[in-house]
Amino acid sequence: MAPSSATPLPTEDQIRDKLTAVIDPELRRNIVELGMVRSIVIKDDGRVEVTVSLTTPGCPIRSHFQQAVVEQASSVEGVTSVGVGFDVLSDEEKSSLQQTLGRGKLPQGALAQVKNVICVASGKGGVGKSTMTANLAAALQAEGYKTGALDCDVYGYSIPRMLGVDQKPEVNGERKIVPPEAATGVKTMSIGYFVEQNSAVVWRGPMLHKAIQQFLEDVAWGELDYLLLDLPPGTGDIAMTLAQLLPQAKIAIVTTPQPAAQSVARRSAEMADKVDLEVMGVIENMAGFTTPSGETFSIFGEGGGRLLAEELEVPLLSTVPLSEELRTLADEGRSLAVEQPDSPAGAAIVAAARKIIASTPRELPVLQAAPAAAPEAPKLGANARELPVIQ
Repeated sequence: MAPSSATPLPTEDQIRDKLTAVIDPELRRNIVELGMVRSIVIKDDGRVEVTVSLTTPGCPIRSHFQQAVVEQASSVEGVTSVGVGFDVLSDEEKSSLQQTLGRGKLPQGALAQVKNVICVASGKGGVGKSTMTANLAAALQAEGYKTGALDCDVYGYSIPRMLGVDQKPEVNGERKIVPPEAATGVKTMSIGYFVEQNSAVVWRGPMLHKAIQQFLEDVAWGELDYLLLDLPPGTGDIAMTLAQLLPQAKIAIVTTPQPAAQSVARRSAEMADKVDLEVMGVIENMAGFTTPSGETFSIFGEGGGRLLAEELEVPLLSTVPLSEELRTLADEGRSLAVEQPDSPAGAAIVAAARKIIASTPRELPVLQAAPAAAPEAPKLGANARELPVIQ
């Protein structure tokens, strides 16, 4: 159906402007900015034909790209239909894009089907960050969401043991590393799978960067709702690497209630702010110990997690009590959040997982989220009174 004489044909600039809402879910930038819009052809009858250049011929989300391009281009007045074709960036174009992004190579689709990437950070060791990562991953999987756990703590790797996985990963026909699965169904990856048991890893910073990049881009993660990254203590090389490779990842900060841990955890938030990563919330671990008789002891202090969350203006995702069972099950490669979800610590971790689910997208990030419109204030009747604001 051709547009009416009163409706002007759309322009290429109008179409291109709409396509800035379509993003590459791995590179996390829009396809116009990335130079992936090869051509836009507008026919006399209002039909628009768009050619998109992909970074890899076997892109696993080609259909998602097609749907997003059609949706955006169709919203322009005068467009009667939209056709989408695909080709692949030339080697020269890929090289130019690599330089623009400051990357050694372009991703090959490994993270294209991962909907949410969440970094679990603490700033310091000894606060139970890896235990939280392993249990949160198992809890998210138990809630029905496909989940992976990546051990970014190359020097102090512990995710394999905590998830009960002890096997060498295989390589598939596309030369991608197949992540081993825990008994809970969580896909896992760690340097621990490639070294002798409990061997020390002695590497310099550039090797860390390369290892993390390989774990992100050369592992066949497949479809995941959540990929949790167990970050090492500190705010150095790994954080900078992740900010470069995953510019839309979010960070959950784990702390104990004591002021010393809280102040160090704040540095993780400062690091996230400097590299433009969003802090999604705080988890307070080791919040208190309750004896069998019901008496509670605040061994590591009280309220540090809530104070940190308030200071950062982010949610307190959960307060997890000190639990011997949480520690013993983790040492055995089992999850308290799955095996004892009604226990105090198990319930707290499940609550954190559910808050993460409630605050994260359910779909692949192929379209930029439109800013939410502010709700219109309700009109008051002639005899109505405004309700007081509760402080």
